[in-house]
Amino acid sequence: MIRLNDLSKHLGDFILDGINLTVQDNEYFVILGPTGAGKTVLLETIAGMYQPDKGEIWINGCNVTSKCPEERNIGFVYQDYLLFPHLRVRDNILFGLKIRRLSQRAMKTALEQMVALLKIEHLLERYPDTLSGGEQQRVALARALITSPQVLLLDEPLSALDPPTREEFQAELKRIHQYARTTTIHITHDFDEAMVLADRVGIIRSGKLEQVGRPLDLFHKPRSREIARFVGMENIFPAVVRKYGQEKYVDLGSLRWRTLSELDGEVQVAIRPEDIILAREDFTSSAQNRVRGIVSAISPRGGMVKVTLDAGIPLVVLVTARAREEMELELGQELWAIFKATAVHVFK
Repeated sequence: MIRLNDLSKHLGDFILDGINLTVQDNEYFVILGPTGAGKTVLLETIAGMYQPDKGEIWINGCNVTSKCPEERNIGFVYQDYLLFPHLRVRDNILFGLKIRRLSQRAMKTALEQMVALLKIEHLLERYPDTLSGGEQQRVALARALITSPQVLLLDEPLSALDPPTREEFQAELKRIHQYARTTTIHITHDFDEAMVLADRVGIIRSGKLEQVGRPLDLFHKPRSREIARFVGMENIFPAVVRKYGQEKYVDLGSLRWRTLSELDGEVQVAIRPEDIILAREDFTSSAQNRVRGIVSAISPRGGMVKVTLDAGIPLVVLVTARAREEMELELGQELWAIFKATAVHVFK
């Protein structure tokens, strides 16, 4: 278990500000945030490369705040891997064990297990500059894990990989974690990556840990407008929650939507583009919210199509390419946007 108590660090103009966090044994925890948010500084402070100005770091019940990095038994993988260019893959992986002066037999056994786990037996006699990005990542991970660390820290481990390799390595990280069961903190700016890998996610912005929860909780229940935008919500508007009879609605002036929120008064309301259904005609369904608007923009987004409706407010909707063809979507077309009360997310 990792426990951070009111952890703070001042570096130039940047402040890591009062971080409180508990990561459970064997958990895969992802810290998510934009560039410059403090993700790497936090990891390096946990690893002992920076001494915090305030607060404590506990690992498995031991206060390691004042311990040097080599006394913390932490494995660290940087985004650029930092393999030793003058050493073969075999010696890169064994580096930590040689420092610990293990026997040749113990090192041989550990190496065989690790290269089998990472599927890199064929790379042992090669040098780092002959490896692909994915191969270098596997070697760096093997070097970090072979010492059986209490904690594994991964600094943007997939950012340097091309999209197909990145997707493949996400699956590998899950498989390796299931085998090794090492308590892991992985930092990234990619929410999709966090959704795939994390047991829980912490969102950090400007040196502050703003929200912690399961990926789907953050995806559907962001605590602020900034977090909502960061996790992909595009339809974010100021509103007022009002009660009409026994039901609550968000009042946006010319529009009123049913919500299940327990909040009252002035709020921000958000709807994920993929939670909205487009239809040529209104139809009966369990969805209580429906808005009529005019198509003002159509643009591709990955394998989907982004459609913007002018409904008094700009409402962004994501549909499949097939749906676009079937509906014969075009600019100026009048459509209905239909969504459930559960899709209306409300926060202060």
